[in-house]
Amino acid sequence: MKTMYRACLLIACLLPFAAGADDRFAKVEISSEKVADGLYMLQGAGGNIAVLVGQDGTFMVDDQYAPLSAKIQKAVAELTDEPLRFVINTHWHADHTGGNEHFGKAPALIVAHENVRKRMSTEQFIETFKRKVEPSPAAALPVITFTDATTFHWNGETVRVQHVDRAHTDGDAIVHFNRANVIHMGDTFFNGNYPFIDLSSGGSVDGVVATMDQVLGMANDKTRIIPGHGPLSDRAELQKQRDMLVELRGRIQKLIDAGNSRADVIAARPTKDYDAEYGQGFMKPDLWTGIVYDSLTAKN
Repeated sequence: MKTMYRACLLIACLLPFAAGADDRFAKVEISSEKVADGLYMLQGAGGNIAVLVGQDGTFMVDDQYAPLSAKIQKAVAELTDEPLRFVINTHWHADHTGGNEHFGKAPALIVAHENVRKRMSTEQFIETFKRKVEPSPAAALPVITFTDATTFHWNGETVRVQHVDRAHTDGDAIVHFNRANVIHMGDTFFNGNYPFIDLSSGGSVDGVVATMDQVLGMANDKTRIIPGHGPLSDRAELQKQRDMLVELRGRIQKLIDAGNSRADVIAARPTKDYDAEYGQGFMKPDLWTGIVYDSLTAKN
């Protein structure tokens, strides 16, 4: 199961950049898992989706890649007959916002942090993958933006959408379904892999750890946590990954403080005892160590 997940994660992260990627989406199936009453997690290719259903209408968090929109719409229709009213974007990357144009014409209102709209509306460059990203169509842009937080009172839920600063990107939001005791963390949590930290989009390793600390403070032993990628999770798994990140951040910082170059830090293999568990996805140990090095040295 874990090997299959890691393979799917690798494909998901490469798909938007690969030639003939649309053909590969033909084989993707959208699965649905009940998380709480009226609340489901959908998985396919790209970021995990949360769907809140009820008589007020459907509320969705993230929408994966554009070619999957019809499949996602069909999966949602199997859960409810009510129309889609809101889509929340947890950040700007295409594996979480690709369906915006389709669902925005549904019509649903697209909601995100103001930096998500800024990045989607202008050309971007993801340094880790050396990839240029063209601006999104106008119809795909969030039409409602916020700076700190916004709250929805919907389908008997109080849904708090909270910005977290400079974590995976500079526009991340976590989504707390209060009654259901469920938190969608977007890509501030990659369950089972070293997290991709997009430094070129304003992310930082310190911000990822701070976000995990924030969510740990919100959660209890019964909280269900939807990660940006990977299986449905809980507080204990999040705590484990947070502790791993703090340990490895400390090791890399110690090597930096000793005067080691970027190449020397990577060659020292500071992550080696965690690689079998966390380093089998697209964030390979050397690549991830370099990102953490860059993040830590950027603030010095």
